[in-house]
Amino acid sequence: MTTKATIRAMKLEMNASSNPFIVNPTVIWDDQHAILIDTGIPGQLELIQEQLELHYFPFHRLSHIMITHQDRDHLGSLPELAAVSEGVVEVLAHELSVPYIQGEVPLLKSGNTVPFTQVDQSLKDGDIIPLCGGIRVIATPGHTPDHISLYHIPSKTLISGDAMIANEGQLLPPAEQHTADMGAALASVGKLVDYEIESVICYHGGICTGNIRERLIEISAGSQL
Repeated sequence: MTTKATIRAMKLEMNASSNPFIVNPTVIWDDQHAILIDTGIPGQLELIQEQLELHYFPFHRLSHIMITHQDRDHLGSLPELAAVSEGVVEVLAHELSVPYIQGEVPLLKSGNTVPFTQVDQSLKDGDIIPLCGGIRVIATPGHTPDHISLYHIPSKTLISGDAMIANEGQLLPPAEQHTADMGAALASVGKLVDYEIESVICYHGGICTGNIRERLIEISAGSQL
């Protein structure tokens, strides 16, 4: 019998061009699978290995990596992780993300092309991934056109990627200066109101709990508070 899945927000302290910053990839695991959602900027392989081993599960147990969207701070270390896994780890991403991850077209924001990584499963809105009790794919375009959020059904946890950010436990809209289409991004937040969400893991800002539905309604209406 499969054990109940555990879900946690990682804390990766990174440095880009002498600018330190923190991101919060998500890890989900049970006795059959171990999933990492998003991978930080390039060059974080050793840090991710260390953090997984120290806090979550042995690195060799990593079975899947999911990417929420094409931004470099989300897929940057994916090629390194995929290479060191030697084909054991499966990569999942939205179908619109695939050309970017596989190095076929340059990233929209930076204009850079990333090293090729094979995407083993392309996803679309509404897919339910049969891992760790079930994870629903929710298309949340706006921050980027290919952006997805992931809803872990058993724990009622939303992994929001950059669809929203958080500050001291408070949900906020996505950062406007980094969002391609703010109107679409707020509409995407409105879609999330229909889900029974008890906690949100924001890639920038970490975990939010309490009054989630009310806050989603406020954000989708354009409230910054």
